[in-house]
Amino acid sequence: MKRLHVHISVDNLADSIKFYSGMFATEPTVVKPDYAKWMLDDPRVNFAISQRGADIGLNHLGIQVESATELSEMQSRLASLQPDLEKEESVACCYAKSDKYWVNDPSGIAWETFHTLDTIPVFGEPDKTNPETEACCIPLAKVKVKAESPCCVPASPAKEGSSCC
Repeated sequence: MKRLHVHISVDNLADSIKFYSGMFATEPTVVKPDYAKWMLDDPRVNFAISQRGADIGLNHLGIQVESATELSEMQSRLASLQPDLEKEESVACCYAKSDKYWVNDPSGIAWETFHTLDTIPVFGEPDKTNPETEACCIPLAKVKVKAESPCCVPASPAKEGSSCC
């Protein structure tokens, strides 16, 4: 069975852990100095937050699978949509060792499909081809935002007469 994955970059990990623990009515299953993760069953989601200097907000989305067979099935689906998907095998990221595939949706949002193989004690391993770069996690992706687009978030009310999702 698959599980939705959401990863958000935050500016204050402790405040975010408190907020999301209250929202989910449970403490995280993993807490590190720069990372926390909730493995929820209702809704079935792997929800992660990290404070690692990335832009605040959505980091990436994903589908976590439970077997190599499911990962292969997802790879076939993704390859039919985006033949140049990025494959990573036995990669260290987010305190886990995983096999994964990356694609960007038409708006530039990064999607990760992955099968977790094991937990590891570090956030990630340095890039062997460029050891000076930050380890982990997503290929570069930018979300396209139009300044005139309406927004439904209470801190940014929608324009008068606009629809809200």
